[in-house]
Amino acid sequence: MAARAPVSEVHRAIATALDGAFYRAVNPDLDLVAVDPIHHYAAIGWREGRDPAPWFSTQSYVAAYPEVAKAGWNPLHHYLTVGRSEGRDVVRSERAEDYLLRQARRGREPAWSFEALIAADQSAADLADASEARLCDRTLAAREFDAAFYLAGNADVAKSGLDPLDHFLEVGWREARDPNARFSVKDYLETYPDIAADDINPFVHFLEVGRAEGRVGRTELGFRYEIIKRLVPLEARVAAATRAAAGVQPGTMAVLAKALTGARTGLADLHITFSHDDYTANTGGVQLCLQREGARIAALGRDHLHVFPARPWPVVRTKGQAGHLGVLLNGKPLGVFAPGTVAGALRKAAAAVAPGRRSFAIHSLLGHAADETADIVAAAGLGAGFFWLHDFASLCAGFHLLRNDVEDCAAPPPESPACGICVYGPWRARHLAEHARLFERLALTVVSPSQPTLDLWKASWSYPAASEVILPHAVLVDREPAPATPAGRPLRLAFAGMPAAHKGWELFRELVTKHDGDPRYQFLHLGGRTPGGLPLAFHKVVVTGTRPRAMQDAIERLEIDAVLIWPLCRETFSFTAFEAVAGGAAVITGPDSGNVAAFVESSGHGRVLADEAALAALLDTGEIVELARARRKPWLYDLAFSGLTVDLLESVA
Repeated sequence: MAARAPVSEVHRAIATALDGAFYRAVNPDLDLVAVDPIHHYAAIGWREGRDPAPWFSTQSYVAAYPEVAKAGWNPLHHYLTVGRSEGRDVVRSERAEDYLLRQARRGREPAWSFEALIAADQSAADLADASEARLCDRTLAAREFDAAFYLAGNADVAKSGLDPLDHFLEVGWREARDPNARFSVKDYLETYPDIAADDINPFVHFLEVGRAEGRVGRTELGFRYEIIKRLVPLEARVAAATRAAAGVQPGTMAVLAKALTGARTGLADLHITFSHDDYTANTGGVQLCLQREGARIAALGRDHLHVFPARPWPVVRTKGQAGHLGVLLNGKPLGVFAPGTVAGALRKAAAAVAPGRRSFAIHSLLGHAADETADIVAAAGLGAGFFWLHDFASLCAGFHLLRNDVEDCAAPPPESPACGICVYGPWRARHLAEHARLFERLALTVVSPSQPTLDLWKASWSYPAASEVILPHAVLVDREPAPATPAGRPLRLAFAGMPAAHKGWELFRELVTKHDGDPRYQFLHLGGRTPGGLPLAFHKVVVTGTRPRAMQDAIERLEIDAVLIWPLCRETFSFTAFEAVAGGAAVITGPDSGNVAAFVESSGHGRVLADEAALAALLDTGEIVELARARRKPWLYDLAFSGLTVDLLESVA
């Protein structure tokens, strides 16, 4: 018998046939997230009788040809290099059937089909040939496959522990999952239907011949094009919300009435709030505001009843349109109920005690109907309250005032041609009518967190508000000079918060990609999650009610020089801008960023640039270094947070 090959040659040879996904699945006792299946099988696995692929039984091969093991040959390596040409037979793994059936139940397509394994005319040689082709694809794809990018964008794969490249090659590309930030599976198949018709892995084709043929891996028409391409008609979103709402089983009035008896004051001293979701289960600016408002209400010893749509809605509802409401009492969930049930149970409970201090605030009408909302507050004997301008839902269904989610529209007249080309245009009348009805039935004081927000709101539509007031969510309080930083270090430019297009993430991504390797700059992202595949440093930062200074402290600790806050929409306030300045960073923003631009212009903490071209030039020329801490010598600040509606209640107490 021929002498066995060196270990390195064994590894190379068996890599053509070993099925990593199969090996991991049938050997759960091994830590194969950290261990390479090829190396493990080559060194130990075959000696332990483990099978390398569904079509090959190690024990059967050794039993049939004992001289192979006696000579110290790895059985799979022997078959591929010697046994196959000698006509030796192989037997499929006893674990193949169970593995393939489990894969099928999970909706995954394994590298080998069960039918192929048991077909009478399917030889092991054909399977080995298929594995060689698979290895070629894997070797080619591995050169430009970005595992970090793939795992960051596919949480299910990361959670499963599967090898990301194996997943992409076996099922990921069929699910339009992208292998890196520069290649779009969907774009490639749509642009080149011949590849889709041949059922070829588009990434492998691109690397093998497509690029040389002049084919492009991604349609580069800008991120705004991508947003519009993915834009779902509002009708479809509303239909989905309607279906979801219809599936909710509401509780009874008796159940809610009993739950309300647990109120700390019996609802004598009661504050009612409305918003678009459950502020205890979701994160965001409005949710943080409600957490602070709820905490202040609790400190006053009052009851807090919060009402929100049980299922998310993209628009306001109209009376009678299916939609149930979730109810929280003092931060604890009471259940889901029909709007009429909420009003009826509240009326009964509120009438059972002598009324004390009662109030209400509407933080968002999304998912609510105006008359149902007015009926609920009337059930508590209330008619005058507060209406917050956290966004512009009272002016349009597109509450960011972004035409087709890509361009600021500044709320033109409803009959404007601009509304006629916008996905939100046909729904604008509904929002204006429902909010007008709300202001007709209730005496509402409009509360704006900034002057620019109130100015735009008043200029765009006329509602019969009882009065108007400006109450910022936070103000800066002087603390101390920031520590000195070295003058020669790269400028640290950060993006803070959710990596969403309407928050300016795509512009930041372009800067990071363009200046990759530029020694003048260091890019950072501070937020809850980050897309993979970008040359930046990510720091997980999540602001909560118990950690209100998380972002501010991170900016200060990391000595960020500047934070890019370039939203496509007009920010009504922007906690991020205040957190950036409080931590010693300058703010870079554009002219249509609402209160961000107003804050920067009035305080001098940064730069308001004319447009995106000016932003690009700021980095190209290096002029941005003027914003480095070493040159600005900034101060650090504390943030004094507003108590929201409670501040207004106390001011008139």
